[in-house]
Amino acid sequence: MKLPLPNLLKSIYVVAGLAATLTFSSAAHAQAPKEIGLDYAYWAPESVIIKNKGWLEETFKPQGTTIKWVFSRGSNNSLEFINSGATQFAVSAAISALVSRANGQPIKAIYNYLWSETSALVVSKDSNIKTPADIKGKKVAATKGTNPYFFLLRSLDANQLKVSDIEIVHLQHPDGRTALEQGRVDVWAGLDPHLAAAEAAGARFVYRNKAFRDANFLNTTERFLKEHPDAVRDVLKTYERARVWILANPKEAAAILAAETKLPVDVVSLQLGRYDFTDPVPGAAHRDAVGSIIPLLLQEGILKPGADAQKALGSLIEPALALEVTAKR
Repeated sequence: MKLPLPNLLKSIYVVAGLAATLTFSSAAHAQAPKEIGLDYAYWAPESVIIKNKGWLEETFKPQGTTIKWVFSRGSNNSLEFINSGATQFAVSAAISALVSRANGQPIKAIYNYLWSETSALVVSKDSNIKTPADIKGKKVAATKGTNPYFFLLRSLDANQLKVSDIEIVHLQHPDGRTALEQGRVDVWAGLDPHLAAAEAAGARFVYRNKAFRDANFLNTTERFLKEHPDAVRDVLKTYERARVWILANPKEAAAILAAETKLPVDVVSLQLGRYDFTDPVPGAAHRDAVGSIIPLLLQEGILKPGADAQKALGSLIEPALALEVTAKR
């Protein structure tokens, strides 16, 4: 399913984006940063392709800027890196980005590297759990602060269950899969490519809901965006290059990801088949998708006391440079 912006809304964003671009362009050109830190993650294919091909190193070599890569196991890791200053860019689930901004971190979502079916509730192939109702009283593995965790909360709500009806075991994504396979948990809220690997090995989906799909953002900080708009633009150009390349070279992309993840190519192809790479400019559709979960975030105490989620949602997305970069293709 593709979610392009309606023509009228897109025109509005183009006008707003051009105005913002003029602001970026009129800013004094700061000295190129000595180092740019980014994370790469198996659930963010563009990041792996860019790292593998050395495109950012190639782009920033003339400026003398060093590229530092940090591996991220989940959106919680990515946002910890950028919020601590260890990186200047972070790939994350859109919902995770909203929570981070609402809780006081000055991040900006500048690019949507893909839409994804966020997660599924998974059980072992011989489990006696057949329906979502059967998970009541069970141990469920999930990574707090990530899409699968939010998917779990939404799944409980959609099936008239409460968080208190289950025992959540907080584990990083690959550890959750291992715990499921070892019988230490009954259910796992999985994330690709680990989800695809578990599925290929015989694990069963006890609950899926494509309506819960989410955007996935490339984020930077307000400060870095203001001080280094040219560097941000160059990073976005490289992400756009990778997105277009993946669409044109799905088999080679799967081979690169398989080599990086040490997973079979057919598993990675299953993962990529669940991704939609066609809507890179963050805008109204992305905002609506994220906004739909705000009541649940408030209900479950995910946000800090006094956090204004609606205000954070209104200021999270900055589409100007993505509009500029994608318009030139």
